[in-house]
Amino acid sequence: MTEWIEFSDFLHRFFPKEKVQKISINAGFGCPTRDGRLGRGGCTYCNNSSFSPAYALGGYGIHEQLDKGIRFFSRKYPKMRYLAYFQSYTATYGEVAQIIRQYEEALSHPDVVGLIIGTRPDCMPDELLDYLSQLAQTRFVLVEYGVESTLNRTLERVQRGHTFACSAQTIRRTHESGILVGAHLIMGLPGESREELLQHADRLNPLPLDTLKLHQLQVIRGTLMAHEYALHPEYFHFFTEQEYIDLCVQFALRLRDGIVPERFVSQSPPDMVVAPHWGFKNHEFANLLRARLRAAGIRVKY
Repeated sequence: MTEWIEFSDFLHRFFPKEKVQKISINAGFGCPTRDGRLGRGGCTYCNNSSFSPAYALGGYGIHEQLDKGIRFFSRKYPKMRYLAYFQSYTATYGEVAQIIRQYEEALSHPDVVGLIIGTRPDCMPDELLDYLSQLAQTRFVLVEYGVESTLNRTLERVQRGHTFACSAQTIRRTHESGILVGAHLIMGLPGESREELLQHADRLNPLPLDTLKLHQLQVIRGTLMAHEYALHPEYFHFFTEQEYIDLCVQFALRLRDGIVPERFVSQSPPDMVVAPHWGFKNHEFANLLRARLRAAGIRVKY
């Protein structure tokens, strides 16, 4: 990567005359690693409460969640428009007609201008992809796939229930359908060396990705991984803030131009985090990372 494109600038390409903000909503989707189709208990690291806003956990309908999110953001930006972000669990898993009704409900909100859909690469049926392909001709549609790792041994260890080949194939199918496509990676899953983490970039580069989210491994209370960590802490290596910044810089240098890194770091509520315990806020980390990227020769706008 020779230039860091901010996600806000990426959105500006599609919405040049207005500011756009994501609003996370929970539409009650399930997950095949929880309902018995692929497993029970979910992916070992997953606790949706660690990243869902409070209004998305209260059992409200889609419009109610959107209204609550809009009230929060409109205090600062009263003329903002919004993308409905179907974030929780697997937002393409279930009966296709019902899934489409939920998307349409979000799109019927007068302030919503598009969709961002978080899902798994093994949960994108052709019928739903065809619908999204048609929708993307008139609305903003970005599908984010939880790739999490490019190493199959890691995917098996954390109970993902799919392979990296599945991720690559679905990313290509989605791109070929005319839909923007993103990926999500967790940096530091147990058993992955520093060089293997950097090689994730090499494996993602050939794929037609538009965006990429990275974040550091966090062990969250109430997960299977928290139980594993309590029994075998020696299986885990947690980066310090400075070590992780170093890793992100090296990862960025290996990432091809054209992939927009939406984020490099994430923070769950402190009372839910077992480890690691960092002192940086997200914006502080981002500022330090920008400075390091500039020093490494990568163009940074801000």
